[in-house]
Amino acid sequence: MILFKRSEDLHLWVSKQRSQGKITGFVPTMGALHEGHIHLIEASRSLTDLTICSIFVNPAQFNDPRDFEKYPVSIEKDIEMLDKVIEIYPQGNTGLETYDLGQIETILEGHYRPGHFQGVCQVMSRLLNIVTPDHLFMGQKDYQQCLIVQRLIELLHFQVHFHTVPTVRESDGLAQSSRNRRLTADQRVNAVAISKALNDIRGSLQSKGAEKALKQARERLEAAHFKTDYIYIARASDLQTISDWNGKEKAVALIAAFQGDVRLIDNMLLN
Repeated sequence: MILFKRSEDLHLWVSKQRSQGKITGFVPTMGALHEGHIHLIEASRSLTDLTICSIFVNPAQFNDPRDFEKYPVSIEKDIEMLDKVIEIYPQGNTGLETYDLGQIETILEGHYRPGHFQGVCQVMSRLLNIVTPDHLFMGQKDYQQCLIVQRLIELLHFQVHFHTVPTVRESDGLAQSSRNRRLTADQRVNAVAISKALNDIRGSLQSKGAEKALKQARERLEAAHFKTDYIYIARASDLQTISDWNGKEKAVALIAAFQGDVRLIDNMLLN
C-alpha cells in the first residue's frame, strides 16, 4: 500500500501508472472504514490493476455543523482532517461552484439536507480530477448520491466507468455504516427495523399498494422508536414517486430515520 497526502504527488503517480497501460479504480470514502468499504475496494480490485481509496471527511456536504463534529474519525486509520481540507479546498470551502443537478437534488436527502449534494459534487469533481480513475466504485446504501454522482460525471464529461456496488449488511440485515458506531446497544437492536421495513415494502407493495405498504413500514419504525424523515417508493432511474406499481418497472424503496440522535439511511431495490 502506498500513502499519498498531497494531490500533486498522487496525480503524478497515477499518470505514470496509466502511461504503463494500467487500469485504475477509485473508491471515495469519508473514513471510519468498515467492511462495506472493504467490499467496494475488493470490487475495484477485481476489475482494475490499481485501486485508489481516498479518505476525506468533506465539510462542504454537512448542512448541520453538529453532524460534522460528531462524524466518527479513527485517527489510526484516517489522515488528519485539516491537512486534507487545505489540500482539497486551498481557498476554503465557501463560495464554491454549483452544479445544475435537476429535481433529484431537491427531494429526499436533498430536502432534509439542503446543500448536501452540491458539497458532494464539489469534492467529487476535485477528487476525480486528481485521481483520474478508469473506474469509480460507490455503495448502493447512498442510492440518491450515486445518481447525483452519475449526473456530475455526465455534466463534466468525466471518462470514467461508474459502478454501484450492493449494500453490505450485518447478519441481522442492518446496512453497514460508519454511523452505526454511535448507536447504543439498545439502539443497535432497534436499528434493524429499517431493513425489516424495507423487506416489508418489497413483499407487500404489489399486493397491497404503495399507501398500505408505506403505512406498514412506518408502523414498524415507530414501534422501534425511530423518528422518520421519509419512507419513499420511487422509480429506480430518477427517484420519481410511484403510486401504482406494475411489478415490472425497476423501483426502489428508501428510508431515512433517527434512532436517538443518529440518522440512518437505507434502501432496497424492489425487483
